[in-house]
Amino acid sequence: MKSIQRRLLLMLLVFIILPYFLSVFLIYSYTKNSVEQNELENSRAQLQESSEELNQYFEEMINLPYILYRDPELFRIFNNDVDDSAYLEKSLKNYYLMRSEIRQVRLYLNQDRESIAVYNGMVSARKSKPDFLDQDLMNKLYHSNLKYILEPPHPIENYNNAAIVPQSDNTVVITLHHKIVDVLTNEFLGILTTDIDSDMYTQICNNLIQENEETVLLVDENDQVIYANNRSLIGKPVTAELQQQMKEDGGRGDDIILSRTLSSPLHQWKLVKITPSEILFHDVRKTAYTSILVGIGVGLLGLLMISMITIRITHPIKQLTQKVRMIEGSEMNVPFDDSRQDEIGYLEKHMKDMMNRINLHIDREYKLEIENKENQFRALKAQVNPHFLFNALQSIGAVALRSKTPNVYRLVTSLSKMMRYSIQADEWVLVQDEVNYIESYLTLQMERFRNNVNYSIEMNETVLNTTIPSMILQPLVENFFKHCYEKGNYKARLSIRGEIQDGFLHLIVENDGESLPEKQLQMLRKKIYTDPHESLYSHKHIGLKNIHDRLVLNYNKRAGLEVDTDQGQGFHVKIFIPCPIQTSSTANV
Repeated sequence: MKSIQRRLLLMLLVFIILPYFLSVFLIYSYTKNSVEQNELENSRAQLQESSEELNQYFEEMINLPYILYRDPELFRIFNNDVDDSAYLEKSLKNYYLMRSEIRQVRLYLNQDRESIAVYNGMVSARKSKPDFLDQDLMNKLYHSNLKYILEPPHPIENYNNAAIVPQSDNTVVITLHHKIVDVLTNEFLGILTTDIDSDMYTQICNNLIQENEETVLLVDENDQVIYANNRSLIGKPVTAELQQQMKEDGGRGDDIILSRTLSSPLHQWKLVKITPSEILFHDVRKTAYTSILVGIGVGLLGLLMISMITIRITHPIKQLTQKVRMIEGSEMNVPFDDSRQDEIGYLEKHMKDMMNRINLHIDREYKLEIENKENQFRALKAQVNPHFLFNALQSIGAVALRSKTPNVYRLVTSLSKMMRYSIQADEWVLVQDEVNYIESYLTLQMERFRNNVNYSIEMNETVLNTTIPSMILQPLVENFFKHCYEKGNYKARLSIRGEIQDGFLHLIVENDGESLPEKQLQMLRKKIYTDPHESLYSHKHIGLKNIHDRLVLNYNKRAGLEVDTDQGQGFHVKIFIPCPIQTSSTANV
C-alpha cells in the first residue's frame, strides 16, 4: 500500500526536482556549445595572428643576409679580388650586431676553403675547411637551387673549435644556412650560417598559451617538431594520430586541436595549438556543479518542508490505518477519537458508530451460532466415527484370527490400514506410505478378482523417501479397475513407476488395456486443465482433475498431471513434481 507521504515526496521529485535538474542539464549543454564555439573562434584568430607574426619574423631573418649583397667591397673579398681580413671581420661583426637574437655567425669562403666565426661580438681566426661541402646539409644546399636551408633547433656548436665559444653555453638555436652567389655570374661564393636563439619565435608561439595545460607546436614540412612549450617534444616527429587530428582542425575528443599552415618562407610549416577539453569547459562545469549543489539544497529544504507538512497530515491517517488493521486482526473494541473537528474526526466518529453496530450484530449472530453448533453436535453423534470403525475392524480381525481364518484377517487388516491412511488424507506423506496404501488396496482387489490382477511397482529408495501430498496415486489405480477389470478386460496390466530426472519427481501409472480415441483424449485434457467456474468443467473424470488441481494448489504451475496413450493403445498418466519437495506434515492438500 502506497502511503500519502510517499506520494507527496514523489510529487516533489517529479514536479520540482526533476524539472530543475533537467533545466540545469539543458543550460549546461547550451553554455558548453556556446563557450566551445567562442573559444574556437578566438583561438583561430590568435592562431592566424601568430602565424602571420612567425612568417614575418622568419622572412626578416631569412632576408637579413641580403644586406651583405649591398657591399661591393665585401663581394670583392668573397671573389678573392682583394685580401682585407680586417674589413671582412668588421662586416661580419656588424652583421652579428644587427639583431639581438643572433648568437653566432659563420662565413664559409669557397675560394679559400676557409671559414670564420663570430660569437659574442668576438671574431675567431680563419680556419681551413676543405671538407666543408661534404656535410649533408651543405652538400644539399650547394647542389640544389635552394637559396637557404633552415636547420631544426639544436644546441649551439663551436664551428671553428675556437675558444670564444665556452663549453658551458648550451643555448638551443635554429640555424639559417644562406648560399652566397655572384649576382652577375651566379658563381657559388660561400655559405653564411646564422645561429638564432629561440626567444623571439618562442615568445610568438607562447602568446597562444593561456593555460598551463595547453600545448603549442611549430612543425616543419617533414612533420618534425621545431618548437614546443613541452621541450621533450622538440626534435621528435609528430604522431600519425596527431597528424590526422591536425587535418580535421578543431577535432573533438579529449583535446581540441587547431592547426594553421604557414606560408613562405615557412612553406608547409604548421602552427598547432592543443587545448584539453577539461580546461576549456572548466568554468562551465563549475557553474553546472554549483547549480546542482543549489538544486540539492533546494530539494533537501523542500523534502524537509514536505516531511513536516505530511507528518501533521499523515500521522492521524496512519493512526486510523492502524486501528483498521486492529479490526482486521479481530480486535473489535478499538478506541476511536471522535473529538476532532476535521475530516479525520468525521471518519473516526462514523467508524465508531459502525463498529458499535457490528459488535451488536456479532453478539446476536454468536448466540445463533451456538445454538446451531449444539444441533450439529447432536447430529454428529448419529454418524459413524472413523476411529470407531477402524477399532471395530481390528476387533473383527482378531475374531477371524481366533477362528483360524487368516485370509479374512488379512483382508480386514488391509481394510483397516486403508481406513487409518484415509484419516490423514489432508497431510503430506512419503511415497512409501502411498505405495503401502496402494498395496493394501490391491490386496482387496486381488481377493475380489481371485488373484487375477497383473501389476508391477518399480521405485528406488530415493523415490520412496520423497514427500508428496497423500492420495494422488490411489485414484489412478482405482481408475484402472473401473475402466479395465470392471468392464471385463482381465488381461490388462497395471504398471506404477517412479523416477527423478532434472530436478523433478515423475510418477507414472499406465496400463495396456482400454484406450481413448484422440478426440476424446483432447476433450479429457481440456476438462482436466479448465477452471472449475468455466463452461467446460464436468464432474466426469473428476478424480484426474482433482489430482491436477491439488498439485497446482501446492506447487503452483511447476507441478501437474499429463495424460496420453501409446499410439492409440492403453492409457498412462504422468505426475511431475519439483524437487526438493515440501516435507511439512501439516500443510493442507
